[in-house]
Amino acid sequence: MNERTKLLHCLSAEQFAAWELHLYLDTHPADKAALKMHEKHSARAAELREEYECKFGPLSPAEGEDCDWLKDPWPWERGA
Repeated sequence: MNERTKLLHCLSAEQFAAWELHLYLDTHPADKAALKMHEKHSARAAELREEYECKFGPLSPAEGEDCDWLKDPWPWERGA
C-alpha cells in the first residue's frame, strides 16, 4: 500500500469513528468519556486531512485554492 492510500485509509477510519461517536452522543449527551473520544478522533481526522492535502492536494472542490482539484493527475491516472 502506498503512502497516499495508507493516509486515506487512516483518515477514513478517524472520520468514521468521529461520526459514530457523534451519533452516539445524540442519544447519550451526558457521556463524558464518549465526548472526549469524539474530540480526539475529530482532531486526529483534521490533522490527517491537513497532512493529506499538503502532500497530495485537496480532497474536494471546496478545498484548496482556485482549481487545484482539477490539476493532473486525476485519481484514476495515479495508478494502482
